[in-house]
Amino acid sequence: MALHDKEIVPGEILPVVIIGNGPSGICLSYLLSGYTPYVSREASHPNPLLHGKLVEQPHLSLLEQDLEYLCEGLEGRSSNPVAVLFDSLLLPDSDFGLDYTSPLAWRYEPERAIPHLVLGKGPPGGAWHAMEGSMLTLSLANWMELPGLKLKDWMREKRRNVRNDRATPAEIASYYQHYVSQMSLEQSFACGTTVTSVTRQPGNQEGSPPCWRVNGQQRREGDELGDGSSVSEEVPFSLLAHNVVLATGTHDIPARLGAEGESLPFVCHSFWELEAAISCGELDQSSDPVLVVGAGLTAADAVLAAHHLNTPVYHVFRRSVTDPGLIFNQLPKMLYPEYHKVHQMMTQQQHRPVPTPPDRAQNLHHHFTPSSPPFLPPSSSSSSYPGYLSFPRHRVVAFRPDRKCVLQSDSGQHTVVQVSKALVLIGAHPNLSFLDDNGRLLGVNPKEPITCRRNPIEVDPFTNKVVAADGPGMYAMGPLVGENFVRFLKGGALAIASDLAKRQREGRGGEEGDLTADRLMDKWVDRRATTTEADVCVLSS
Repeated sequence: MALHDKEIVPGEILPVVIIGNGPSGICLSYLLSGYTPYVSREASHPNPLLHGKLVEQPHLSLLEQDLEYLCEGLEGRSSNPVAVLFDSLLLPDSDFGLDYTSPLAWRYEPERAIPHLVLGKGPPGGAWHAMEGSMLTLSLANWMELPGLKLKDWMREKRRNVRNDRATPAEIASYYQHYVSQMSLEQSFACGTTVTSVTRQPGNQEGSPPCWRVNGQQRREGDELGDGSSVSEEVPFSLLAHNVVLATGTHDIPARLGAEGESLPFVCHSFWELEAAISCGELDQSSDPVLVVGAGLTAADAVLAAHHLNTPVYHVFRRSVTDPGLIFNQLPKMLYPEYHKVHQMMTQQQHRPVPTPPDRAQNLHHHFTPSSPPFLPPSSSSSSYPGYLSFPRHRVVAFRPDRKCVLQSDSGQHTVVQVSKALVLIGAHPNLSFLDDNGRLLGVNPKEPITCRRNPIEVDPFTNKVVAADGPGMYAMGPLVGENFVRFLKGGALAIASDLAKRQREGRGGEEGDLTADRLMDKWVDRRATTTEADVCVLSS
């Protein structure tokens, strides 16, 4: 779907441009295409307080109701109130394993549609197309679905058995791509696009209002060559928009430790590099250990992949195995048996440091020799895992060119391990290079880089408007505002669609002057009180 095929008149200002075509962008496109949620007159909600509010104005769509009023008193696993509301309406009481029918009834009302364009680097589905294809997702299948198309029903058409009520990333990616086609959203998607800049465009004397300029490049396939291949070309584009939505996700740039030697060739920062090493025969049971750094689910997947290959593993992470913040301590054992196994490994086979003089580091290379299985457990042990050793409350101090890695415990003791490959899997950061200072000024803490957990983009909780944007009409959603799970990022789509619909009804779709201006101004005052004078000048320019 090339931009030159779309009916965009030069100089025309589009109502909405969405940057990112993952589940966040797809869900928002669905709501902006005229698909409208109403509360069914026959339905009920298990929360009596919410049910009482919903039946007060059943003739109004959810997009026309006061979301802040509906959110009052609701609690859930998200800190964003509209996310909790929408999740409660789509999947009532799902946290308790209950299967209540959603009280929402969806109507297609094309007269409500707001023209928009969704830009994405790859096919619809975003980062899901780059994830490992056979592992199971963390979330239940119905938590991954988007409004209007039941994921379980779609999965049953693809395969007979829906195993363990969870899907693989490959299935989820295919579902999202099919969703765009099934809901006839393709005309609003421009794939193969990379945004290079988003800037505020001032108004001019001809009466053109201030708006956003979105510049970038789109990859197009050129003429087919004699061998059947084709040469792609990058074609620049420039768009004007009244509203811009940041929905890029946070999987673009792997996080780094900042340790000495981290750029050495044997140090990797993605799970796919481990897969490539396995597929080309670079790793096997006779290899030196693989060092896995991190205690998240991707790190656990790497441990499982190496362990399945009988390749020995050193597993380094900074938390204690009993830390309640560790993701494995939050997952039901019956539902996530593979991750419970990794947690068992982390707990049962910990490195027990041998007291050494303070000026000497302990060297573990002798534990792995071709003549004997690494970390061979005693014959009396039935629950140990040969070839695995965890290092809780440790960090990597340095990677050496001879593939030795220096680890340090929180007590300051150093241990040197010999490895074949090191995998640093400690999360990722968004690529916001198209914004000034990589979008840093938009964060809750404008002095720090944008990250999903520690420093998300600060938005109004009921509209998802970016508080520190250079002008009106900039929104953010999904992982950029701290929502990692698909079940909750749909709330951001509702908040944005509701605000855009309200502004459209008021006849101010591209201008400032909506009912949340006072709330935004209060936040601006708060930010000014906590930033330096130089920061204030930048933010208010």
